[in-house]
Parts: sequence; C-alpha cells; structure tokens
Amino acid sequence: MEMQLPAKEDLYGGVVVEMKENMDPDVFHALLKTSKLQWKLQGKKGVWIKLPINLVNLVETAIKEGFWYHHAEPKFLMLADWLPETTSTLPGNATHIARVGAIVLNDKQEILVVQEKLGGKTEVWKISTGILKQGEDIHVGVVREVKEETGVSFKPLLCISIIDTEFVEVRAFSQEHDVFFGKSEVLFLCMMRPLSFDIQIQETEIKAAKWHKEHGINEFD
Repeated sequence: MEMQLPAKEDLYGGVVVEMKENMDPDVFHALLKTSKLQWKLQGKKGVWIKLPINLVNLVETAIKEGFWYHHAEPKFLMLADWLPETTSTLPGNATHIARVGAIVLNDKQEILVVQEKLGGKTEVWKISTGILKQGEDIHVGVVREVKEETGVSFKPLLCISIIDTEFVEVRAFSQEHDVFFGKSEVLFLCMMRPLSFDIQIQETEIKAAKWHKEHGINEFD
C-alpha cells in the first residue's frame, strides 16, 4: 500500500489531516498527491489540513495542489479542498462576530457609561461593549466586559435576544455588516443590575467612566 498522510474521517464524507511533525516540503508534496488520489478513489469529499504555525513552510505546497485558506487561528492555519467534480458544500469560515453591550442602571436610575481611548469616537459617552471570547456565553462575557472596563461587578438581569419572534427594537439586538475585515457583527444588548458602584477604569482602553443621569445614550460601538 502506498504511503499516505495520516487522516481521520469526518462526519460528512471527508477527511481531516492534522499535521504535527516537521516534514520536508518535497516529501509532503509527494504524500499529498498520493493521498488525494486515494481519497478520490474512496469517494471522499472535503479534505481539511490543519497546519500548526511551525509548519508554515508547507502552505505553498498545499496551495499548489488545489487547497485554499479556510481560516486561521493564532497557532494554526486550516486549509481546505473539495475533491468531487461538483460545487463544494464545505461550510465557509465564520461570518459574524458576537458583541455584547451592557445597560447598567443603579438605584438612582443612572446609567454606567464610558469613553474609550482608541477608535474614532473617543469623545462619545457610550455603554460598555466588547467582543465575546471563543466558547464564552453571553451572560458571562457581558459581566467580564463591564468588570474589565470599569471595575463594577454585577449579575445579569436580562439578556435580550430575538428567538422565534419578529425583531421589534434595536436596543435588544442589532446586526451590522463589514465591521471588521469584512465580517458582520451581531450585538446583544443586556440589562444589568450593579452589585458595586465604585468605578475603577481600565486605563489601557478606557479614558473615563461615570454614572450618567440622562438616558439619551444611543452609541453602541
């Protein structure tokens, strides 16, 4: 039997190759060509190659064999190829970024607002917002963001999302396109109850923070 790249079958009739050991590009090229022929004979469809950052020297070889960039993470690059002579049904890379915004009201009906140091709206007073981390739940992420930016701790009161209903008002849910390198963004607006009230700003990102009496805040970056 001819040598092939080590691969595991996925649930959709394809294979996943997770490269771990250093390999000469010429050896990789020969194994990849042989493997693709075998996978085609076996009726495989999508092929995924996960390349850790230390094997970046193999990227050009894979691209020349028909693979394309699917997505990248800090420590690896995922390449993909579609073997059948049909339109690829491989899922695309993630299209949306999930962001949370916190409406924090104290007993005086004052709202917690901040001014950011960076970005194009540094003079605007706005609610605390931030991007969810991978695998992070909405209610966890919004607590983390406010605590990081202002030092105010609290528990979620209500996180509003639109599920099986008609979208009614922007304060609950919004979507914006082409926000970050072509990605769209979904903003979940969360009502919060503060458990502490002394503000300690995160000086690397936040210029100022305060409890604001007026509720005409409509800037949700």
